[in-house]
Amino acid sequence: MQTEYAPTTVEQVETRVLDVEDDLAELSWVRRWARSALSDLSEADLTDTIMVLDELVSNALRHGTPPRQVRLLRRAGWLRIEVDDSCRDPACPRPPSETGGRGLALVEQCTIAWGQEQRPTGKTVWAEIVPTVQPSG
Repeated sequence: MQTEYAPTTVEQVETRVLDVEDDLAELSWVRRWARSALSDLSEADLTDTIMVLDELVSNALRHGTPPRQVRLLRRAGWLRIEVDDSCRDPACPRPPSETGGRGLALVEQCTIAWGQEQRPTGKTVWAEIVPTVQPSG
């Protein structure tokens, strides 16, 4: 697992990057990493953000293929979560069942927008949040 941090000025987008191993146990590490990176958010914003991040990463681990990467992009009043994987199949909401199907609906409820971008080597699934507390610095 590799993590990167790109310090920026207030006008720029602050970016944090984490490579994710091919193991569902990585989810707890991703949550800890994000909690640390986003420690200035209100508890409500942090809870929603971690829930969205957890859904996107768990989908990439369950349905995608390695390599996988998570990015947190921030500027004043805006936060974007991006999760890359190497599977070219689109992320598609599915009807809820005993085995799942609620994740992307949850993402939609907790964000201002979400979507995906197809790349030649896979896809990026992203979600945007407007935190009530602005990032410090």
